[in-house]
Formats: sequence, structure tokens, C-alpha cells
Amino acid sequence: MDNNKLYNALLKTQERQKAEQAAHPHSVAEGDHAEQGPEQTANGSRLESAFLKEAWKEQQRHSRQVESEAQPVADAHPNWTMVEESAKEHPPSIYDSSISLDLINNPRPWSVEELQQRKIIYPGMSNKAILDAFREVRIKLRDRAGAVNFSVLVSSLGNADNSALTAYNLAATFAMDAHSSALLVDCNPWDSDLDHLVSSSMAQGVTDYVADKSVKVKDIIYPSGIDRLSVVPPGTLASSAVELFSAVRMRDLMGELKSRYPDRFLIINAPPLKASTEAHILVRYANQVVLGVPFGEVTPEEIVSSVETLGSEKFSGLIFQQ
Repeated sequence: MDNNKLYNALLKTQERQKAEQAAHPHSVAEGDHAEQGPEQTANGSRLESAFLKEAWKEQQRHSRQVESEAQPVADAHPNWTMVEESAKEHPPSIYDSSISLDLINNPRPWSVEELQQRKIIYPGMSNKAILDAFREVRIKLRDRAGAVNFSVLVSSLGNADNSALTAYNLAATFAMDAHSSALLVDCNPWDSDLDHLVSSSMAQGVTDYVADKSVKVKDIIYPSGIDRLSVVPPGTLASSAVELFSAVRMRDLMGELKSRYPDRFLIINAPPLKASTEAHILVRYANQVVLGVPFGEVTPEEIVSSVETLGSEKFSGLIFQQ
């Protein structure tokens, strides 16, 4: 018999004893009243009163336990968001990416004409073949990762710094999904193409953050002009890039940028793979690597050599650039 049934049975016994006392008022000596329980009892045996009291206490403990287990636990799941008000009036809500991602700041969205001028892909564009090609890359990257979010490094096999547009469009492809966001981290301090692709003015970036501990993460993230896509510029300390990209603070930054939100995909734009040491350092922060191949500039032998240098573990494919 569980505690609730025992409790109810004892209450019924108590009521029966009260009825017997009323029928025989002199049968019980004065001072033999039972201890106090949930209600005052009278003329019951001390043994039975002790059981009743213990059952009552157990019932109270059980009620408190049920109430405690019903209360939400903050951060019990990394995808939950707790409302900063009374839990009884405002119960916790599960993190909803389709709602939360719409709140990402984008004060200066690009118009269709501006997107076309900059060769940025967008839903409904007339050149559907290019849009579908980037969507296919997104699908393959997701299938290969098999994870909620991941980081992808984009680097060119050519000698020119021409991977910024490819990385930006790849990030924009992930941002097209209403249930995900993208963050483009430009780690090519010798290329200024990102300035032309972003609608807001930018100042501090990756190298500034790594070199100066007073700089906060929020100080280096800027709206891009595309919904659900934010950018981090390379910063102003190009001459120290090799040392800064190898620093522990750089490792911590990349880890935080990727893991802060479960629906964020990190795209890293790196300098040309063959012409820089920085690109090889940045590979360590990526789950996958995509190489851009400028049309007519790279031989098949050079492609094979670059892939062998990277290793097959992280290499995910090629994007041929016009």
C-alpha cells in the first residue's frame, strides 16, 4: 500500500474512533489524546497516531518532491532559453530558431539591385544555376558533417586573394534557411573585398581581438546586409597574422563563435592556400575545407598536390570560380 492509501485508511480509522468516543464519552481517560497531525485527533492509540503523523509527514515530503521536479531547471539543455520572470506566470520556452534568428540585427539590408551588382546570390535570382550550385554544396557539407553545426574553411588555389566572394556566397546559402544562421569570419587581412560585400562599416576584427584582451566578441561582429548572416572582418594587424592565428586566444575565439548558437554555421575565409602560411594554420579551426579553383589558373596536378597536403579527412570538395 502506498503512502496515500495508508494516509486515507488512517483518517478513516480516526473518524471511526471519534464516532465511538461520542457514543462512549467516558471510555477514554483524560490525557490520552493523540499527537497533532494534519487534523487534531482524539482518543486514538498512540501507536496509530504515530503512524498517522508519519504518513502525514511523508505525504508532505512527497508533495514537495513533486513540486520540485515540476520546476524547470536552468540550462538543463543547451538549446533551452529561460524567461527572466516568474516561472509560474511565464513557463520556460524551448529555443525556437525560426523566431530567434529573425531578431539578428540587419539595419541596412541590400536591395536586389545591390546584390546583383556585387554578384551576391539570393533567393529568386535569375541565374538559378549558380544558386542551385551553392545549395548543392550546402547539402553535401551538411551530409558530410552529420552534425548540428560546423565550420568550413574556404581558400583559393590561385595566387590572387579572390575567395572572399565565394566564402560570402557560401555563408549566404546557409543563411537562406530560416532555421539556421551563418557567420563569415574573414581571416585574410591582405584582402579588402569584404568591405564591398558588407552593407555596414567595419573597424576592429579578428586580429584586433586576439591582440587586445579588452576587445569583446560583440565588438567584432557586424551585420552583413543579408538576413541571418553576420560577419567578422580580418582586423588591422596583418603583419602579425601568423602569430595571432596561432595564439590560444584565437583558438578560444573560434570555438566560442561556433558553439555559442546551435544553429550557426561558421565560414572561414582564408588567404590562398599555396601562397600563405596562415591558411595552413587556419585549417585547424575548421571541420571541413573547400578549395576555390580560379578558371584557367590551376592545373590538375596542382589540385591533387594541394588536396594531398590537406589530407582527405577535412577536404570536402572544390568550387570552380569564374
